[in-house]
Amino acid sequence: MFTFETADQKEVRRFRIAQFNGRTTTAKSGGSTVTGHVHSVLESKSSTPQCWTITIVPSPPKSDVSRSAAPRLRSFVEDLY
Repeated sequence: MFTFETADQKEVRRFRIAQFNGRTTTAKSGGSTVTGHVHSVLESKSSTPQCWTITIVPSPPKSDVSRSAAPRLRSFVEDLY
């Protein structure tokens, strides 16, 4: 899991929407970039200014699959004539 803190309200809103919709999101913190699903967005009540702790579960990288390798399907209309 990747955890970081932010004070940017726009960024927090984006992460909450991604969490609600079940979408993957990309976060950049420091020098690292992580793509995955948002696990939690927690507000730190004791900090001034407001600060949130965001936890992201990284998703495995997608494999590069060529579309040309997939077999093409004929339409069923061709079978009728």
